[in-house]
Amino acid sequence: MDTSQSLNFQTGFPESLIQSVFDSQLPPSFSPKKSSSYIPSNVPALYTLDLHKAFEWLYSHDLQKSLEFKSPTVPILLYAPKFSVQRLLFHYDGTPNSVELIRKFIHLFQLIISDSIATIISPNFIPKSKLREEQELIQFISIHTKEASFIKFNFSKIGDFWSYATQHHCTLLVTSKANQIALTKVFFQVYDDKLPNQDLSFYLSI
Repeated sequence: MDTSQSLNFQTGFPESLIQSVFDSQLPPSFSPKKSSSYIPSNVPALYTLDLHKAFEWLYSHDLQKSLEFKSPTVPILLYAPKFSVQRLLFHYDGTPNSVELIRKFIHLFQLIISDSIATIISPNFIPKSKLREEQELIQFISIHTKEASFIKFNFSKIGDFWSYATQHHCTLLVTSKANQIALTKVFFQVYDDKLPNQDLSFYLSI
């Protein structure tokens, strides 16, 4: 294994593949290919990695099962060649962490998602005590996007969300870092050593 490249200890990937974004809210001109101005003593608000280059690096280093970002707090954006926020898919699982993840995403991206079409997928088994929280979250997303729809599915695996996203032409899947290893396995099982020219990007956070 070639370890000559300097690795970012927060992500486990070479520094050359990572862009650090320090803006507390992404500007309308945001491009995931560019880092924002460094702010001393500040933790980045977002790390961005080219999706294809990240998986090519993993494959070349025989790390097909190692898409495991080490940063506990900084979200990761794995962006497709044609990055877009036109069609958002939110993975909501009914937990407080899921609510916080989605709200933080909206805060970070709110200046560039006003024309986005959002879909929220929620499990069928949300208890009645969580229904108000669920409705408040749907309303929150609706306020910040052009259009929002809400669907209940018994999806239990990240592959289910990935399949739905690709079938319905979603451009960004918002989900938890808890799914990163399973997501890697899905990609390598489906695409082996080469990713397609897909438009789906991934936002991973706590």
